[in-house]
Amino acid sequence: MGTRLSLRLRIFLFFCLLAAGAVALSGAALWIGWTRADPALPAAPFVTAFIVFTLLNTALLVGVWLLFDENLAKPIGKLTANLRLRAHSGVDTELHVEDTRYLGDLGSAADAVTRTLSAGVMDTAAQVARETERLRSEARRLTSLLTEIPVATILVNPAHEIVLYDGQAADILGQIAQPRLKAPLGDYFDADDLATAQGRLAGTEAEITAELHDHSGARRYQARLKPLGEGGYMLFLDTQETEVDPTKPRPLVYDFDLMETAQACDILDTPLTSLCCVAFDTETTGLSPSDDRVIQLGAVRILNGRIVEGETIDTYVDPKRPIPRASTKIHRITDEQVQGAPDFHTVGRDFHHFARDAVLVAHNAPFDLGFFHRAADRMGVAWNHPVLDTVLLSAVVFGTTEQHSLDALCERLGVTIPPELRHTALGDAQATAQALVKLIPLLEGKGLTTFGAVIAETRRHGRLIQDLNTPRQ
Repeated sequence: MGTRLSLRLRIFLFFCLLAAGAVALSGAALWIGWTRADPALPAAPFVTAFIVFTLLNTALLVGVWLLFDENLAKPIGKLTANLRLRAHSGVDTELHVEDTRYLGDLGSAADAVTRTLSAGVMDTAAQVARETERLRSEARRLTSLLTEIPVATILVNPAHEIVLYDGQAADILGQIAQPRLKAPLGDYFDADDLATAQGRLAGTEAEITAELHDHSGARRYQARLKPLGEGGYMLFLDTQETEVDPTKPRPLVYDFDLMETAQACDILDTPLTSLCCVAFDTETTGLSPSDDRVIQLGAVRILNGRIVEGETIDTYVDPKRPIPRASTKIHRITDEQVQGAPDFHTVGRDFHHFARDAVLVAHNAPFDLGFFHRAADRMGVAWNHPVLDTVLLSAVVFGTTEQHSLDALCERLGVTIPPELRHTALGDAQATAQALVKLIPLLEGKGLTTFGAVIAETRRHGRLIQDLNTPRQ
């Protein structure tokens, strides 16, 4: 129980105990004195003395507690958050000496130790960065090579989920639905076609050919399936009959960790680093989910604790009403920009597919999700996703006394939001995604390693903002 209480709360309770103990002792002393005094003496002076002592003692202890909280408890909290940032997220935040001046040499000693350790870590990080850049260069060459071959390439794991797709495959999948890693092939192609092809593939080690259709049956694809020794298979689709825009950027998107298919478990028991998440943000005509409308949606996917480059949503939404000038001053979106854009129900259905089997992540989630919940019936979908709110995660990591705006959180985590992208849906969604990636190791450092453990902790901060996860029985 005690370890679940914050340091400041435990100190406050300690002073409450001191106050209660002093009042109890003074009351007992006055009662003993009164009982041994002349019975003819009135009790009023003893009662008055007890009340005066109680008030003065309480005022004194409250004053001392406030000084203790401001000059010791809060600085310890800031120092702890600073050390966690350096240890778990690699953010070299500056330690202000004036914040820890009443902690003696503790602040400077902690700063010296972490800087010494950080020097060795930075050398290792530099070597990793060089190797990462080499791998990226090789990936760019591989992407260019695959782009020149008129075959769309998809790598599939033993669970029939997408592990890799090239730009040409993205074009084909995008004609059906938004392409995404870890998505079952059944989200894009007819289930009977896939079952037939996968059944034939299971009985051979040779490459097979098959014909696949989308769910409507309107599109037909000539496919080749090649089994892999370690499980899974390659899926090649002929692109000669597919319209491909040669000027469109077509990156290679992959995560080879998905080849290892983990055993399915309850979302509450899922490790944070294994979550599939979609960070999103909206720009709107105003601040009321019940009366205003969405005019822009941005979303970013996160897998295995990493942002998936190339898997985003960035679209305007036609609100079917004029945008107030006061709102345009904030997000810089005009009526002309949203004219001809898809309506909210169409965008919402596409977003729902993009976020299938994912945890939704937002900064102040009740606001953004309020628009989707209100339109759920007309969209024909249920918004029952698990939710992580970075406002609540910030409170868990840094304490409730800190500022928890997106700008303040990003500043603490060393996340830079380019000014031209601030208050754009995709820019804020990207910032939220980067913040989540840096918050995950900080949460793990506090012993919160699973989704369920994090949600249990965020519910303790419900006075800040509503938690949208339905409690499970």
